[in-house]
Amino acid sequence: MMEVSNSVEELAIGCILSIRTTLGDEFEGQVVTFDRPSNILILQQGSKHGPHRNFRLLKANYIKDFTFLGQAEDPLDPTNCFLDLTALQAREVVAIRQAEADAERIGVGVTSEAQSIFDALSKTLPVRWDKTVIVAMNEVRVGSPYNSDSVIGGTPAANDRVKKVLEFERKRLQLRGSGGL
Repeated sequence: MMEVSNSVEELAIGCILSIRTTLGDEFEGQVVTFDRPSNILILQQGSKHGPHRNFRLLKANYIKDFTFLGQAEDPLDPTNCFLDLTALQAREVVAIRQAEADAERIGVGVTSEAQSIFDALSKTLPVRWDKTVIVAMNEVRVGSPYNSDSVIGGTPAANDRVKKVLEFERKRLQLRGSGGL
């Protein structure tokens, strides 16, 4: 096995190497850095330009041998980094919308049992919070104590549907709470 730390000059940042490992892998990569305390070599593989970079962390004692192929620019030079700001901003917008949607699904000033009932109902019915009242199918309202007697509004069919789902979910939550599930 070749000890990498003895070849400091050849492993300068930006060096392009062809490496063969003790496990039989062969690949090329550009040295990003070498961490002496952990004996780990960090290499960039594939495209040097563009939006995607692949990095490989390799314990130096797994290097069987390597060939110096040349020297290139610092792979982490910020002037050569590619950032697609439009794509990043689009991801940010989607993440914010998802976070807002998730926040709307959390009841404010309600018990954990009420939240559990809301979460369970949301799996089968469209629901939202109106302060501490669960609104199902935009017409049926379920207030505290969140049982079938507290279901009001909506068409008789919608009201019955919410009551059935609510009763089923309450039984399921009670079984879960008593260790039955």
